[in-house]
Amino acid sequence: MSARTVDNPKVVSRDEWLAARKKLLVREKQLTRERDAIAAERRQLPWVKVEKNYVFDSPSGKKTLADLFDGRSQLIIYHFMFGPEWQEGCPSCSFNMDHTDGGLVHLGQRDVSFAAVSRAPLSKIQTFKKRMGWRFNWVSSNETDFNYDFHASFTPEQLAKGKVEYNYDLVEFPSAEAPGISVFYKDKAGNIFHTYSAYARGSENTINTYNYLDFVPKGRDEDRLPFTMSWLRHHDRYENGYLADADRPYWPKEVLERGTI
Repeated sequence: MSARTVDNPKVVSRDEWLAARKKLLVREKQLTRERDAIAAERRQLPWVKVEKNYVFDSPSGKKTLADLFDGRSQLIIYHFMFGPEWQEGCPSCSFNMDHTDGGLVHLGQRDVSFAAVSRAPLSKIQTFKKRMGWRFNWVSSNETDFNYDFHASFTPEQLAKGKVEYNYDLVEFPSAEAPGISVFYKDKAGNIFHTYSAYARGSENTINTYNYLDFVPKGRDEDRLPFTMSWLRHHDRYENGYLADADRPYWPKEVLERGTI
């Protein structure tokens, strides 16, 4: 079936529109129920005890993984693509984080803390965070195995093999850094458990701009782009598209070679 463009919409009467809308609503309700069922199944996944004592660099000094819970029992970590040699964070991860600050106070009311983790040194993280105007907790894992253990960063040796372990598969990946979300639980005895991780599009439902775009006639309008998020810029760079990292280490090399960005 060929896609209908917004330049040639099918215009009908209000009654015909309502009939079509109600037909789609049946499927939307099915999707909602299926999403609820998957969320329930997600909560029933078994847990893995975290045995390593990960220590991060934070603005207030060294912080352990336990410290990041900030007195709560649940912790969401966003694996933010920001390599040690990069001058700024990944635009796609930045897009995701632009949706985060407003939810922090509400997460806190449900016994949930949030932190972003990157391998970039803390000084670079703080500079970029200030530039972007964000408030969420963001720490550096540069001197730990955290990113590697949770498959959000890859060593030169791993990349040299051609495929890395990402999103629960061996895949080719264009960068040493990868996005994702990991979730942890801390019990009253102080034991920490890894309960869930999602990668690639698995964390997409946190990006509310996409949820809104899915409502409009053009949708995400990414079908003809070299890759889905190639339209993105840091929110302060849309006018001129300037990026501090001229080689754009967070974007696929083959796209850059084609000169389509």
